[in-house]
Amino acid sequence: MAIGYSRYLKSIYLVLDLLLLNLTFYGVSIYYKWPNLNADPNFLAQFLYINLFWSITISMVRVHEIDRGLRFEQMFSQFLRAYGLFSILLVAFLYFLDTVFIPVFHFEVKIIVWGIVFLGWRTLMSYFINFLRRRGMNYRKVIIVGNGQPAKEMMKFFEKHPEIGYRLQGVFCDETTLLEPGQVSGKVKEAKDFALSQRIDEIYCSLSGLQAEQVTELMNFADNNMVRFKVIPDFRGFLSRKIKVDFYDLVPVLSMRKEPLQNTFNRIIKRIFDIVFSLLVILLVFPIALLLFAPLIKLSSKGPVFFKQLRSGRNNVEFYCYKFRTMQVNDEADSLQARKGDARITAIGAFLRKTSLDELPQFYNALIGNMSVVGPRPHMLKHTEEYSKLVDKFMVRQLVKPGVTGWAQVHGYRGDTRNNTLMEKRVEYDVWYLENWSLLLDIKIILITAWQVVAGQHSGE
Repeated sequence: MAIGYSRYLKSIYLVLDLLLLNLTFYGVSIYYKWPNLNADPNFLAQFLYINLFWSITISMVRVHEIDRGLRFEQMFSQFLRAYGLFSILLVAFLYFLDTVFIPVFHFEVKIIVWGIVFLGWRTLMSYFINFLRRRGMNYRKVIIVGNGQPAKEMMKFFEKHPEIGYRLQGVFCDETTLLEPGQVSGKVKEAKDFALSQRIDEIYCSLSGLQAEQVTELMNFADNNMVRFKVIPDFRGFLSRKIKVDFYDLVPVLSMRKEPLQNTFNRIIKRIFDIVFSLLVILLVFPIALLLFAPLIKLSSKGPVFFKQLRSGRNNVEFYCYKFRTMQVNDEADSLQARKGDARITAIGAFLRKTSLDELPQFYNALIGNMSVVGPRPHMLKHTEEYSKLVDKFMVRQLVKPGVTGWAQVHGYRGDTRNNTLMEKRVEYDVWYLENWSLLLDIKIILITAWQVVAGQHSGE
């Protein structure tokens, strides 16, 4: 794939999506050995439906527009949105209007097979393009104009990620404050001639160290010579996280963090996953655990099998969190967190906490909606009040539902929180999860959690 071929990728995705979609439905029809396929009106009608609904899907989700630098989690999320919308449209159409329109037989099988084919070919295509870019094909030639930390970080990014398909051809600045002399190709005024002679595709302008007139001149030059112009803002001392840019008419507005779960579709996907996964655990795993552990809990000490406690939920709304009881009934349960060697913990309770099996009842919380399967772990009300005053950004984690397991937990930040430094790291991981959520990330966290439980590395709270 040679330089400049990226403009054809959108067409390749569009054509191959449609081709594979039709081949998938045709192939499943052949598998079921329909007699005289070409004369069967059901066989012919299905292609009208699926092409119509796929056209609607791509116009809404724009799944054919693949940006450079798109992470696999983001691609997977995009795939789910397109596949989900297409499936909903087709199922709703065929179920509610099957008395008016010709149905498509075996369409459930066809939808499932299409999902596998769609994800498979898109994943292979992504790896293939990255493979070519690492070997010097399908790249764009870029230069950086300006100085400062943003320019330096941009240089590191281009060097670190050859699979993105950018080739840094030079850096132009008047002062080498943070850059080594050997890293600089020339002065700012030389950038335009260099861009023309080397047929540069994109100019990245670091606002640090440049005058407004220089930026405007470069922007006009880029517009007049069909070179894409991009600005690297300097937010040092202001923010250092990913931001989201919205436009209110022509006014740019920066959101201090990008929150995927602010998107309604993402919240619906996460909620459906929570319901399905929680139901599976409650129906298949929980009854066995209850039969095994309930008698042992009752024998270990007086008190109920289940322990419920008010904890802080999404938007700091209180809710009752359920667990298997692991301690003797005591008056300090709501104020004193369990610690290693705590005399209140029973023998069976120690086992349940070590394996995190005491948290199985929390899948009921996830099912009814005041928790999620994956999210920041919920804290006692007393701890939320205390740490909100001691730990910076602590309350950010309350913007999403708490989870049975979470990103911080699989990285070892769980349990006893007497150390403020450990709590700060927990909050750091929880905020990262909030800003980078995807369904694939949730599945990854669940798989890591399961492995840690089996390997005995997942001690409970």
